[in-house]
Parts: sequence; structure tokens; C-alpha cells
Amino acid sequence: MLMPLPYRRFFNLRQLCLILSLLTAVFLLASCSPFKVPERSADKPELPATYSIDEVLTTPPQRWWKTFHSPLLDQLITDALSDNQTLISYWGRVARAQALARKAGSELFPAVTGTADATYTESHSDDDALVRTQQYDQYSLGLVASYEIDLWGRIRAVKKSADISAIATREDLSATAMTITAEVAKRWIGIIANQRTILLLRQQLKTNQEYLELVELRFLKSLASALDVLQQKQLVERVRSQIPLAEMDGQLLRNELAVLLGRLPYDLPAIDLQQLPVISDLPPAGIPSELLDNRPDIRAALFRLEAADQDLVVAKADRLPALRLTGGAEYNSGELESLFDNWLFNLAAGLTAPLLDGGRRRAEVDVSSAQVKEQLALYRQAVLTAVQEVEESLTRETKMREHINLTEQQLQAANNALSEARNRYLNGLNDYLPVLT
Repeated sequence: MLMPLPYRRFFNLRQLCLILSLLTAVFLLASCSPFKVPERSADKPELPATYSIDEVLTTPPQRWWKTFHSPLLDQLITDALSDNQTLISYWGRVARAQALARKAGSELFPAVTGTADATYTESHSDDDALVRTQQYDQYSLGLVASYEIDLWGRIRAVKKSADISAIATREDLSATAMTITAEVAKRWIGIIANQRTILLLRQQLKTNQEYLELVELRFLKSLASALDVLQQKQLVERVRSQIPLAEMDGQLLRNELAVLLGRLPYDLPAIDLQQLPVISDLPPAGIPSELLDNRPDIRAALFRLEAADQDLVVAKADRLPALRLTGGAEYNSGELESLFDNWLFNLAAGLTAPLLDGGRRRAEVDVSSAQVKEQLALYRQAVLTAVQEVEESLTRETKMREHINLTEQQLQAANNALSEARNRYLNGLNDYLPVLT
């Protein structure tokens, strides 16, 4: 409805009361939504009280790599967290999700646009011998505002969904950072282990060559057969052939570590040969319920489930009528100096409701409902997978320590046998071959 009003008299008292009453009723309606989002705490999978290996029940450290007490590893992980290209891409995803959340929130506020127009019109008329020319100037300046009343909570649900999705993306970043730190530490230990392996192979090669020399000497004295010599040569060449493969594995590990640090394969700091890091006690695992707070992948799955709930609210609310307010104020005149002397104001409210859409909105509700079911299953699967991973890690760690203890006993027995062989050799009871063996 258009209402030209006199200058300096924008509203009269009756119009002002009517608009205030309308706005009050609108905001009261907008504060109520008929759609409720379910509480997801009841959907969490039932977790056991403890793990099957419950030796430790403390909170795991956040910077777990500090337990290695290695300045080089600390620097490698710091470089990876700042320069890893996968992490940088996730930072871009986080920034994009946050921008989309701000964009979704903009619909909660009125949209105001400004207009400005200047028109020049010239007309000619030829009446018999008389030619008339008329010129017109027209200037206008105005504002147009529009606002959708959030009667059913649709806009707020869109905003919440975008906010929660942004939080889930941030949790994805945290999960990726944890994975990258683990991969860096794994490559670092792998390089050290590879260097130790190459050293061991070279020592073994030297021992086998000494054994070969002794076998050849025994062969020259008819104390050994040619078969013994050939078999020992085979052992020497077999160990020699393993060294290039070990060197290849070491170079591949260095290349992988360089890429994790965001560098080219040849741009990697030197990792000098050193002893393998000593792992003290079994790393703390906490209790199963702490997974829900400590695992970013689980938190991300839960946030995506909550975002799907909000999307379902959006789909349901989209089937109901929408109320939109529009208003505009315009100044116009044929002269610039009198532009603000003539103005026009209008205010309108429109109610739109879907009648026939071929079932599109109903299908959107079904799609959103299916997405909620999907995200709920993914959330439960994330929890189950997390418990499985912790159980497997604890079992692997425990059994590997048992294996190391038994191997150390085997090593001690081998050292005792070596000592006995040396004593028998020094006492002339046997030759040097058992010592090398």
C-alpha cells in the first residue's frame, strides 16, 4: 500500500501504534517453533566401564610425543603442524565453513538496499509549423528493506546447522592434526630403526665373510667340503643383497617424512644414527567413556548428527507458510535542491504458502530424515571403531612388550652360549667357527 505523506510528518500516532503492535506479534510468533530437535545423549552407544586391559585409568597427554624427550622430533612435529599441506587445506575448509555460518546468520536480520536514479527526458512535437521541445529532469533516492519473519524457526535452524557444521569441520582439523603427528613420529622411529637395521646387516655381513674365510681355510686343509664353502658364500651374498633393500626403505621413509613436513623429498634435516627411543610405561588410555570427549572424530560425527537434525527442521518448516515484510522510502523531485521535499513511504506484508509443488518439499523432508538416520549410524560406528582401535592398541602394546621380554631372554641365552663358545675356543676345546655361529 502506497501512502504519500507530508514532509516532516512520517507517521501519525495511529500508524505508529499499528506498526508496533504488528512487530510485537511477529516477534512473539517468531520466538516459538513447533519443531523440536531431539536430545542426542540417549543415542550414545553403551560403553563398557573399562577396557579389557585396564592397567591405567588416567587422562592421556595431549602432547604425547614429548614423552620421547627428543628435540628433533619436537621440531619435526612443529614443522608438520605449520607446513603440512593437508592441514593447510583443512584450515581452508574451516574458514569456508565459518564464512557459510556467517552467511546463514545474515538471514536473521533485515536486508536493506539503497537506490539512486537520475533521468533526463527530452520530447519533440511538430504541430503544423510550430516545433515544441520539452525537457524533463527527474531525480530519486530511496531505501528498500525486506525481512522474513521466522515463524517456524526455519532461519534459526539454518543458522544452527551452519554453526554446528563449522564446529564439525574444526574437529576434522583436530583429528587430521593428531593423525599427522602420529605419522611423523612413526616415520621418525622408522628411519632410526632402518639405520639400526642397516648397521646390523653390515655387521652380519662382516661376520659371514670372516666365517667364509675360515671355511675356505678349512677347505684348503681338507677339513671342509666344497659344499660348505658354497653354502657359506650363499649366506654372504644373501645378507649383502638385503642391504640395498634396507637402504631403499630408509630413503622412502625420508621422502614420506619430507612430504608430511610440507617439503620436497631432498629437503629434510639429517637424522643421525642413534639408539631407538626407550618407551617407559604403557601409555595411558583412560576409560572408554572418555573417548566421547577426547576423540575429535567422535565429536565431529556427533556435531554432524546435530546439524542433520537442524536440516530436518528446515525441511519441515519449508512446507509451512512464510511471512515477509517489505518496506521502502523514496525521495524524488525534478530538481536536486528540492529532492528531499517530496517523498513516498510504503509498507507491505505478504504471506506465501506452498500449494502444489509435485511433492518436492515432502521429498526434502524424507531426504533430511534419511540423512539423520545415516549420521546417527555413522556416529555410533565412530564410537565403536574408536573403542576397537583402543582395544587393539592396548592389546598390541601389551603383547609386543611380552614379545620383547621373551626376546631379551633369548638374547641373554645367546650371549651365554657365545661366552661359552669363546671360553672353549680359548681353552683349545673347539675351533673358531662355533664362536662366529
